[in-house]
Amino acid sequence: MAIEERRQLSPLRNTTNVDSAQHLAIEQAQHFGIDPDSDFGRSMVELTSRLYEANQATHDLWKITIDGLATIDRQDRIAWFNAKRFISFQLAKILDTLQNPLRASYQSITTDHPGFATKGAYPLFDNVAAIFSATPVITRTATYLFACTEWVEDAFCGREPLHDIYSRLMNPTSVSLANHIVDLECGAEANRYMAWNFNSGMAAIDGIMSHLVNRDDIVLASRNIYGGSYQLLHDWYAKESKLGIALSWFDGYDGSAFAVALDELMVTHADRLAEGRNVFIYLESPCNPHGYVLDVPGISRIAHEKGFRVIVDSTVGTPFLHPLLKVSDGMQRPDFVVHSYTKELTGTGTTTAGVVIGRNEDMFIPKHTSTDVTWPDGSPRTVNWDESLFWNVYYIKGGFLDADKAFEVLNGIKTYEMRILQKTINTILLARVLAAHPDINVSCPVLPENANHALLAEHMYLGLPAPLFTLDMEGRDGRPPVNPRFFKRFLDALEPAVGMQVSLGQTNSLALCPAMTTHSELSESALAEAGIAATTLRISVGLEDPRLFLAHFIGAARLALEPEHRGFCALFPQATEIDTLYAAIHRDVSQRHIDASPGIAELMA
Repeated sequence: MAIEERRQLSPLRNTTNVDSAQHLAIEQAQHFGIDPDSDFGRSMVELTSRLYEANQATHDLWKITIDGLATIDRQDRIAWFNAKRFISFQLAKILDTLQNPLRASYQSITTDHPGFATKGAYPLFDNVAAIFSATPVITRTATYLFACTEWVEDAFCGREPLHDIYSRLMNPTSVSLANHIVDLECGAEANRYMAWNFNSGMAAIDGIMSHLVNRDDIVLASRNIYGGSYQLLHDWYAKESKLGIALSWFDGYDGSAFAVALDELMVTHADRLAEGRNVFIYLESPCNPHGYVLDVPGISRIAHEKGFRVIVDSTVGTPFLHPLLKVSDGMQRPDFVVHSYTKELTGTGTTTAGVVIGRNEDMFIPKHTSTDVTWPDGSPRTVNWDESLFWNVYYIKGGFLDADKAFEVLNGIKTYEMRILQKTINTILLARVLAAHPDINVSCPVLPENANHALLAEHMYLGLPAPLFTLDMEGRDGRPPVNPRFFKRFLDALEPAVGMQVSLGQTNSLALCPAMTTHSELSESALAEAGIAATTLRISVGLEDPRLFLAHFIGAARLALEPEHRGFCALFPQATEIDTLYAAIHRDVSQRHIDASPGIAELMA
């Protein structure tokens, strides 16, 4: 084993010249002012010598695990996991046993002075039992205890992951969430990726953009993105007094449309490219508000062939419906995936949080070091520590997601797959029923006649839609639009059964007018280009029986629209037709989900 690993537990890990377990233990005793030849000293040296040897054996075990895990069967993997899990419990028991003499020593240096109470309880005594907690512990602290000076130095350089240094940077609960979202998003590729949590989805988007984008760079973005994202790019990054980026848009959804837009960009901004400016691709898939799906693998490949990096906001899709980082071909995976935890992943509308997921080398490298990596196109590259998101943005700006929020998200994620599956069923029914009305124009890619339908079928799990779509009442085929004044009456009448709230992904269905709310920052021309009219409604589909939604929707129309548009409500499908359709959709989606899930034989293999 390397000398560095033998010295890992030493309080003098960076300055010691000894490497045997015995000598390291003696040196440790002397460092803390203990005579190694005393009764106490001999006992401590014996114990710590064994800890050094155990640490060496643990590293050996880690290497054996890495080298052998891929070649063993499921039965052996279960055995390997449980054997190591029990070692963790054993180590916890040793720590627990150590608490009594530790507490006794602590008590001996305390005072009877009443002011001593203000120091509070010493946390080491009671935290060991948290290892046995069935859920991640909410670590409500701003600061942390440090073991010794050289460990502190390593912690501030990112070389000691055990030591969080300040909760503005990292917190154990937040780290637990970051690890979990990587597992969900990346699957078998999880060991290649890391995540950093932010205080909101917009903070996550700004975090990754401010990490990558420099003055006068070029951003090519998909047209249909969240209004807040549009405002961030258009009104901040593109502003001359800020970064002055060149902001371009492409209107299509597939690789061909993107390639055309990229070629045009190369011509339009040839001067900036000649000056060495970088190009970044910003996508949202499925997009807000229409739920349209982009060919992210195809677009990523085209961008990577030119050396450009790709960022995708996949909040609406979630890792369940739109698993972008599980694609086997690295050229087809985006470089960064963003989620707003606030939406479907938490699912309750009770907290704001966001995350950026990226390759290890893009996210964190210990300070003053570099690493050699291979890019998706196979080309080698050396990445320095200050090129990683953590040091370049997170450490400086304090992106921080506090422990309480992280815990809420962790709890919400436990049920998100079941919630999303039910929501897709509800979405299909609502889209099909509302689209059957001649005065309602529905934009939802699950409808076969929708121009985005083929991409949905290709790139979304089972061809299922995100629980988000739009409709408008602007008229078509010679039929007149709904009077805007009566439309507003109708919108107000949707409460309380359909919430008029500015978010999405909650348990209840929500309806809002993007032109008045989420996309109000856009100009009239930008709204038109984004397919948003005065009567456009964004429907965020909830978990309730979709027939409740329809019943209230029709009731609100009867109250608010019928006085101006006689016979409007009679144009909806009949009640029995809706019931039959709902049952058929429910059976179809549920059966396809079961068929797509691994069988018991595969799970046992």
